[in-house]
Amino acid sequence: MAFRIWSEEEGEEMEEAIELVAQLMMLSARTAPKGKGDDFLVMELITGKRLKRLGEAMIEYGEEVKDRFYVRDGKSVLASHAVLLIGLKDAEPVGLNCGGCGFERCIRPEDVKEFRDFRAPICMIRLLDLGIAIGSAVKTASLHNVDNRVMYRAGVLARKLEMISADVVMGIPLSAKGKSPYFDREV
Repeated sequence: MAFRIWSEEEGEEMEEAIELVAQLMMLSARTAPKGKGDDFLVMELITGKRLKRLGEAMIEYGEEVKDRFYVRDGKSVLASHAVLLIGLKDAEPVGLNCGGCGFERCIRPEDVKEFRDFRAPICMIRLLDLGIAIGSAVKTASLHNVDNRVMYRAGVLARKLEMISADVVMGIPLSAKGKSPYFDREV
């Protein structure tokens, strides 16, 4: 077997490796435990021109609303090879009437409305399902030495740009460079 040395400029082979890890991340998220075994996850992998569009939109939005964290995170997205979006769509309440969503009884369709960033309320157990799925996904990225960071703002803009059909979504940018673009950032 012949071995090659990869440099940061090795575009196509690195992109393929990142996409393979992203597929494994989606597998980890899909098979993560969920309340009552019901799965309401939706996932989308953003690369290439769509990734550039997302990063630029985050920067533009941050400048428009004067939120430097959108700008910072948009620059991190632009420095990434891909962004994995993981969200919930039409997640039915578990039926515990636990009050975790802020209602005394489980959420009904008429309770759900569009807010600035997401559609809500969402059953707390379903949001925990999403968190466990995201944790499983980023664990998989870490096992394969792919730098990543869960980003609320990437999910918000991806949803606004209709890159994914979800009620709530988080973005996970992925990178494999000599230094992670997600830490030691300005701001």
